[in-house]
Order: sequence, then C-alpha cells, then structure tokens
Amino acid sequence: MLIGNVGQEPDVHYYGADQARAEVRLATTERGYKLPNGTEVPARTEWHTLLFFGNMAKTVEHYVHKGDKLYVEGKIRYSVYNDKMGQRRYVTEILVNAMEMLSSKPAPQPSANPSAQSSNAAANPKEPNKNGLPF
Repeated sequence: MLIGNVGQEPDVHYYGADQARAEVRLATTERGYKLPNGTEVPARTEWHTLLFFGNMAKTVEHYVHKGDKLYVEGKIRYSVYNDKMGQRRYVTEILVNAMEMLSSKPAPQPSANPSAQSSNAAANPKEPNKNGLPF
C-alpha cells in the first residue's frame, strides 16, 4: 500500500477492444526527523510507477490529475530489458488492484462568462433584467 501525490498527468493508452492502460508517477515522502544525539535526518521522497488496467485505468483518465493524493494497493513487478544502446535497464512498477482518491475537490465556481449569466437570468424569471423588469 502506498499513499502519495501524483507527479504528472496520467499517461493513458487504449488498445484492443476498448481496453485501457494508465501509467501514473506517484511521489511518497518520509518526513525528516532529529535523532536523540541531535543529528538531522532530511525528508526523503521516492517516486513510484503505478500501472492501472481496464475500468480502473478509465477512472484514472477522468478523475486523477497532477497533485492529487492517492491511496493505492497492488503488487510489485520487476522487469529487465536492454535499451537501444544495449544497456541493461531495470524497471520496478506497481500493478494497482485497489485505489482511493484522497484529494478533496473544490466546489464549482460561478462562470465569469457574461453569456452564461444572461442565460441564467432568462431561466430565472423572478430576477429583474437590466431594465428592472422580470422579463
């Protein structure tokens, strides 16, 4: 299980018959502290690559954004490959099987668009228009 903040917008790809895969970078931070002898231990941030599949990937696409706080559960997958230059690369990913969004979303703000305000006034006939008349 991990709790952390999303570092960038999710990278979502579709393949096959409406199958989705989402990749998210998640930052987890351990707070710094002071040892009894006075030594300061600084905060430490780790970055994790999370993989989501199917409906969970579609949920991530629509509702998860940079800066959001997530709680995830999953399993670790290690893989090794050779890149184009022949260098051996090691990859660690978290295959997510449960997620909870922990960020609270702000309440929607009224539109600053004047045309939206005039259509709202037309929809509410009890409010007077600019001439002071209710129509």
